[in-house]
Amino acid sequence: MHEVVSDYYGRQLKNSGDLKTNACCDASAVPPWMKPILARVHPEVLSRYYGCGLVCPPLLQGCRVLDLGCGAGRDVYAVAQLVGPAGEVVGVDMTDEQLAVANRHRAFHAQSFGYDNVRFLYGYIEQLDQLDLEPGSFDVIISNCVVNLSPDKESVLRGVHRLLKPGGEFYFADVYADRRVPDSVRNDPVLYGECLGGALYWNDFLRLAQGHGFADSRLVTDRPLDMGDPQLASRLGNLRFFSATYRLFKLEGLESACEDYGQAVVYRGSILEQPDRFVLDKHHDIETGRVFPVCGNTWRMLRETRLAPHFDFIGDFRRHYGLFEGCGGGLPFDATGSESTASACC
Repeated sequence: MHEVVSDYYGRQLKNSGDLKTNACCDASAVPPWMKPILARVHPEVLSRYYGCGLVCPPLLQGCRVLDLGCGAGRDVYAVAQLVGPAGEVVGVDMTDEQLAVANRHRAFHAQSFGYDNVRFLYGYIEQLDQLDLEPGSFDVIISNCVVNLSPDKESVLRGVHRLLKPGGEFYFADVYADRRVPDSVRNDPVLYGECLGGALYWNDFLRLAQGHGFADSRLVTDRPLDMGDPQLASRLGNLRFFSATYRLFKLEGLESACEDYGQAVVYRGSILEQPDRFVLDKHHDIETGRVFPVCGNTWRMLRETRLAPHFDFIGDFRRHYGLFEGCGGGLPFDATGSESTASACC
């Protein structure tokens, strides 16, 4: 599968217009604050973008960031502006042709930004331990529609957990299926290259993440995918696919369910891109200045990470009130494509 993916993205695809589906192409609107950032990225780098989401969490100034499957470097060069000269962005990819594009424009971006804070490494995202990267040295790890392409997702998550600092997060967009993908789809080179064949069943992903140190995966955004190409769609049967962005925090003490300890937070409105409300994930849209009840896991995600200075915290863990109502199973994605948020935990 490494050779299939390398051939597809290195030799068959010349730009994002060559894709046969919208699985590996982000159809969502670029937020206004992101447009000037992307405007400073070289046109050739932009043309070789095959992501499915926006992987720029807030508060990256001064952070050390790793991009798994960085391709031609679009997200690397975007995030490089957000971390600033005091931060660093490292991109890892296994496709020579993509890395050649990324490296060819390093000088262009260094001149444009006024500093050079990026580097690119050839390697496999399943073998991060072979890249001479120090364990516990990254504040944030990102990835954009690449984990599904890996034949060994367990090793990817194991490597991510090893490289993150305590309180760090894995913030990534990927493709998921509403059921386990059959071999007929998984072994189809085109469907695999289009980010469908290697997609995980969403519940298998949650179990996999939990088994590798990420007890409470948080869904940020999602959208159903339209295959577009009728011939490809006919090979998929009743399978449904979704593009989804998750954030996984490396925190000790997170529980496997949303437990109620009577805690709450108040957002100060001090994050530049989110002055009126802070969106932690799909179910936590926290209005500025409002007391917002949270479960113990959410309290830790805000209190024990780089987000802490922007919140006031109410309560502790001395008294337990049971499970938050509404926490439970079921497809987490919105099959209609509409956007919705809740006003309380879960």
